Amino acid sequence: MKAETLLLLLRYKKGERNFSGANLSGGADLRGVELIGVNLSGVNLSGRADLQGANLQGANLQRANLSGGADLSGANLRGADLGGANLSGSANLRSASLSGANLRRANLSGADLSGADLREADLSEANLSGADLSEADLTNANLNGANLSGAKVTGVKLHDKTMLREEEFAILKRYKRGERNFSASRLSGSDLSGFDLSGSDLSRSDLSGSDLSDGNLTGVNLRGANLSGADLSGASLTGANLNEANLSGANLSKANLRDAEVNDANLSGANLSGVEIN
Repeated sequence: MKAETLLLLLRYKKGERNFSGANLSGGADLRGVELIGVNLSGVNLSGRADLQGANLQGANLQRANLSGGADLSGANLRGADLGGANLSGSANLRSASLSGANLRRANLSGADLSGADLREADLSEANLSGADLSEADLTNANLNGANLSGAKVTGVKLHDKTMLREEEFAILKRYKRGERNFSASRLSGSDLSGFDLSGSDLSRSDLSGSDLSDGNLTGVNLRGANLSGADLSGASLTGANLNEANLSGANLSKANLRDAEVNDANLSGANLSGVEIN
């Protein structure tokens, strides 16, 4: 362990918490250390810092430099402030706990966040290009303005019962950014249960066998869409356009179809028990 790192840990044990701007570059060894609530804002931890398994709960790491392959795998960063931090260069955050963390405008390009807990984390305007988010839990996370180009999102979780495929995540990501035109999308077999897609254009899309139960599909354009075998139970389809849609074998039980248009729709074998139409 380098002298600078050892000195910081000794000062921490004596009760100090403010190490803002400290220079710990060149591979600092902080594996498994406990630095709860520490102020490391602007700290230089570039050059493969090893923080695997460290407890940094509630730590201030604003604008910290963790570039060059920092290892934070399995670290506890719950409620930590990493706003504007630089974690570029293949940072390892695999299985890290980042629930409630602030990662606004953080640079996480190429980072490994697979299996990370990012529930209710703020990732707005963060750079996640090329990051691996496979199996990460992003329940209620803020992704507004985040750059997710080239990111791996297989199995990403966005709410308490959905593990998303890349196609599904892409639609929801675009929806959160304000896009509404998803016509001719290929989403067969998707799990979009409980999601808000109100006002979207999904005309001519393939949603066969998909789970859209309990979703908000108010005013959605599903004209000519393939919804055969889809689960729309309990969904709100108020004012939706279902003209010419294929709903054969679909489950529409207890769905709300008030003011919906269903001209020339194929409803053969559909479950219409408890449907609300007025």
